[in-house]
Order: sequence, then structure tokens, then C-alpha cells
Amino acid sequence: MVLWCLGWFVFASAIPVVVANTTTKTGAIVVLTGGRGRVETGVELLRQGLAGKLFVSGAGGRTQLPDLISNSMSVTEEIAATITLGREAEDTPGNALETSAWVQRESIASIRLVTAAYHMPRSLLEMHTAMPQILIIAHPVFPSAVKADWWRWPGTASLIAREYSKFLLTWIRIAAEDLTGSAGQP
Repeated sequence: MVLWCLGWFVFASAIPVVVANTTTKTGAIVVLTGGRGRVETGVELLRQGLAGKLFVSGAGGRTQLPDLISNSMSVTEEIAATITLGREAEDTPGNALETSAWVQRESIASIRLVTAAYHMPRSLLEMHTAMPQILIIAHPVFPSAVKADWWRWPGTASLIAREYSKFLLTWIRIAAEDLTGSAGQP
């Protein structure tokens, strides 16, 4: 338990607090659904010209782009034509597999990954495992409900503890797959 707690603090201190790289252009922007501000951030990065395509992973079967963005944001037809909605992923490992397949189909060599800051470490682990040859630039978003001084907020502390546990389980699963040679198999 002591080791888990120490790891939790190390994990929490590694969560990004700023976007480290705001200027490098990539082949595509990839947004993982599941939280506020992610898709809007991806669309804004697309507008800024940081990539020519946007892939939204985990959008669901019947979801349309307007369902994913706030009513205050408008998307031109020109921008909408560069956005692809992934409809198969239901979780972070699924996001990685869905994104990997799309990246391969589109012949993309680099992506800017947009997800919540607390979700970024596990997302990067999954993405690097699924696409080791792809350059991935992290572009975290910072939900207002997730406080930077997490230890003072029971809800945020609990969220980070759950995410740390998921990160550990992901790391163990990937290590076991590497040992058994079953990585990438269903």
C-alpha cells in the first residue's frame, strides 16, 4: 500500500499542467472523447493550421459532430470535411486501436493527441504501444472540475487515484503482452 501511495504521488506530479508544445505541426490531431473541451480544442487546433485532419476517437455509432461541440462553436463545411469520427472505441485501449487503424489508412506519421491532462499518461502509454512508429505530441486540456492542487479536493484526488490505478493495470497488461508476445492481438 505504501508503494501504491508513493507511486500515486509520483503519477500525480507527472500530470501535465501546461501544453508543452503549442507550435509543432503534425499530420493529424486526434481527440479522445469523454470530457468537456476536448473536441472544441481539437477543432481550434485544426483552425490554427496545426494539422490538416482531425480524428475524434470513440464518438459512438450515431453521434454527429454537432453533438460533440458546444453550441457556441461553429464549424464551417470546409473544417467539417477534414474531421473523421471514429465510432468503434469504447475505452482507452479501444481508442488506441481505432486511432492506429485510422492513422495507417491515412498514411499519417505524426499526431497531436488531445485528452484531459489527468488522462494523458495512460493515453500516451496506450498510443505508443499501438503505434510505436508514430510521433505523438501531447496536447492536454484542463477541465475546470479537476483542480491542480488535487490533494485539497477529495473529488480530484479520487479521480487521480482511479486514473493511477488504471495506468498501473495498463502498464502491467502491456508488459504481460510483451512477455507472451501477444501484443496487438484481440
